[in-house]
Amino acid sequence: MSRVPGWLGRLGHGLTEMGDRLDERRAEAEREEEAPPPDEPEPLPDEAPPAAVPRPDPAQAVPWGMRVAAEAGWRLLVLAGTVWVLMRVISAVQLVVLAFVAALLITALLQPTVAWLRRYGVPRGLATALTAILGFVVMGLIGWFVTWQVMENIDNVSDQVQDGIDELRNWLLNSPFHVTDKQINDIAENLREAVGANTDQITSAGLEGVTVVVEALTGILLAAFSTLFLLYDGKRIWEWTLKLVPAAARPGVAGAGPRAWRTLTAYVRGTVIVALIDAIFIGLGIYFLGVPMAVPLAVFIFLFAFIPLVGAVVSGALAVVVALVTQGVFTAVMSLAVVLAVQQIEGHILQPFILGRAVRVHPLAVVLSVAAGGMIAGIGGAVVAVPLVAVTNTVVGYLRSYSQEQTLKQSPRPRGATAADIAPVTPADDPAPEDGPADLG
Repeated sequence: MSRVPGWLGRLGHGLTEMGDRLDERRAEAEREEEAPPPDEPEPLPDEAPPAAVPRPDPAQAVPWGMRVAAEAGWRLLVLAGTVWVLMRVISAVQLVVLAFVAALLITALLQPTVAWLRRYGVPRGLATALTAILGFVVMGLIGWFVTWQVMENIDNVSDQVQDGIDELRNWLLNSPFHVTDKQINDIAENLREAVGANTDQITSAGLEGVTVVVEALTGILLAAFSTLFLLYDGKRIWEWTLKLVPAAARPGVAGAGPRAWRTLTAYVRGTVIVALIDAIFIGLGIYFLGVPMAVPLAVFIFLFAFIPLVGAVVSGALAVVVALVTQGVFTAVMSLAVVLAVQQIEGHILQPFILGRAVRVHPLAVVLSVAAGGMIAGIGGAVVAVPLVAVTNTVVGYLRSYSQEQTLKQSPRPRGATAADIAPVTPADDPAPEDGPADLG
């Protein structure tokens, strides 16, 4: 019994030593986990961790030329869409637009008379009424005179045309072209068959002509009323129009309006004078050559002169054709010589002298604008195309100069500069107009 306590004591002592060794190993393992790995160097205190490289802006990755093309492209698309919508609206109310534009042209022609009467103390309403009545009476008398002359001479012209056709037939039979009588008869028969086959179309065209007459009368009434209001109350109309313009752009538009009106007035006055001279001299020439209906042809030449370039060619060709079928080849050649001589004088002397530099439009712009106006709105569009381009040219030029002047005023003045060193930028040869939209009243 004496050996049992000794064995138990040794067992307890062994267990105690084993527990102490386990605790020591556990403490060493914890110290190894807390210590840094021996093969990984510690970062120096003055070294910063590498920063992440930022990605470039996508806009900066696009080439500069492509960005410029894209910016210009979407702006052009917006402008094209705006112009397309505007043209659709104008096409829907084409009659109203043409009537108002015609009223503007007539007002530009008659407004100086109203201003002259006002300077002599005539009330505005009476001056407007007298001017409008006088203008409309003159235009009505011209139309009545042309109709009367045509009706009086239509029978005589028909006989002369028949004689001219017979002379042309005989000339073709005896000409070096070896045209036979059978070929001429076949051509005449084909013409008669073409007319007979298209009778329905001709009848429908006649019915459409009645509609055109009704629309023309409506447009004339609209133009007459618009002219009266523009002559009587043009100043208030212009002031009301300026209120529709944004406040930031109002000063520039207020300055461009009078200059645009001056350009329009100069164009209308100059065109009327040039057309009157053409009609008088060409009418006298074909009258002394014995061409029938010389006076109606002169009136047609006056009216067609309002269509630049194209109108002179058409009216001159009409006079030559009438001379050919009524008086023969020699008279037609002489009429052509008269027309060409007067048109050369007009193009090289009359237009530069009368219109001067008030209407500065390149001939190519004139041709393209007349063609575009004719395609869009027919004869009315061809008439108003050139004055519209001339007015637009004046307005754009003034607004560009006005913008440069405002930029110059807002820019800081250089050190040591005086007021004489910084001159405002103004349009060249563009003095303040005497008459403008504000002076319509």
